[in-house]
Amino acid sequence: MRACMLAYTFYETDNRVMRYAEELASRGDDVDVVALRRPGQTHFEVINGVAVYRIQERKIDEKGRLSYLYKILAFLARSSLFITRRQTQAPYDIVHVHSVPDFEVFAAWRPKLAGAKIILDIHDIVPEFYAAKFHTSDRSIFFKLLVLAEKVSASFADHVIISNHIWEKKLLERTVPPDKCTTILNYPSDLWFRPIKRTRQNGKFIIIYPGSLNWHQGLDIAIDAVARIAEKAPDVELHIYGEGPSKPELKEQTARLRLQQHIKFMDSVPISEIPHIMINADLGVIPKRNDKFGGEAFSTKTLEFMSVGVPIIVSRTKVDSYYFNDSVVRFFQPEDPEDLANCILDLKTNKQKRLDQAKRASEFVTKFTWKANRQIYLDMIDRLLNTRFS
Repeated sequence: MRACMLAYTFYETDNRVMRYAEELASRGDDVDVVALRRPGQTHFEVINGVAVYRIQERKIDEKGRLSYLYKILAFLARSSLFITRRQTQAPYDIVHVHSVPDFEVFAAWRPKLAGAKIILDIHDIVPEFYAAKFHTSDRSIFFKLLVLAEKVSASFADHVIISNHIWEKKLLERTVPPDKCTTILNYPSDLWFRPIKRTRQNGKFIIIYPGSLNWHQGLDIAIDAVARIAEKAPDVELHIYGEGPSKPELKEQTARLRLQQHIKFMDSVPISEIPHIMINADLGVIPKRNDKFGGEAFSTKTLEFMSVGVPIIVSRTKVDSYYFNDSVVRFFQPEDPEDLANCILDLKTNKQKRLDQAKRASEFVTKFTWKANRQIYLDMIDRLLNTRFS
């Protein structure tokens, strides 16, 4: 089988795209990935048997709707041309398109005409993502147009993957027929996220957040929480790994609160390095806002922390309350830096609590790994191929 993964993302830091691509490559399929390029990266590279084509450079510095839309539309045009040429040279059987945006699925029009099966993988529901990113009402014309785009994109695809069960319910109600829908969480890779040896011994109490830096992620709340405990716990440091439009504001907040000794900003790193960073932390933190997007967006970082054995503090959002309970994560009230600060101090001063939580989480997460759920994806691929060739 020849497959193409199409994603407006950086391949090396996107666990979901890498996991699907490498799973297919490992069983002998030919897999191309069409993705973004960071400044200085090569245009083409083979990574673990996957051919990665980086067709567009991106700096994550979009502030307004137009700059964000321009880059997405440019990628749509480039990827459409690229896939059309590749389809002529070596036809695809499957094109797996990763949203955001949903309408990127139309870049696969040429393989679709040739009989290839098209998958739309909705990582994030775009209308709510847009509303949260640009602080827009769900009654706005832009929101309604994005719902329409979601419906048309889902109709174009032969099958739709939805990334959590809360969004499954929402999309089944408004855009996606139940007979062409599969829910697959962003499960952590067993290859990387597993118990490994800790190497740090510097006496600091390290809290980490690895991921995108958007407003809905709530990193400003975490910084405010650290400010409340800085004098009581001078050895606490919050390490923030990642890039995103909120980074300048987060750095400004850190400087304004004079927390440079407590808040450290790190660049994004390849997924293969994240487990080693996680295991050398004392706590993980997921401080999301509980809005219509952040409150329903499932964060695979939670499962990754559990898989390596690191206790985690999580905002009590709608989606996290759906999947987890107080025995496996430490919840704090959303957008409440005082409550988050109290949770940090409590776990910092009670090592046994941290160990007990990590142990229960390690047992819980065994059902939420890629190895335990990979067959759902492979069976779906085989069903689509069987309908193509029948």
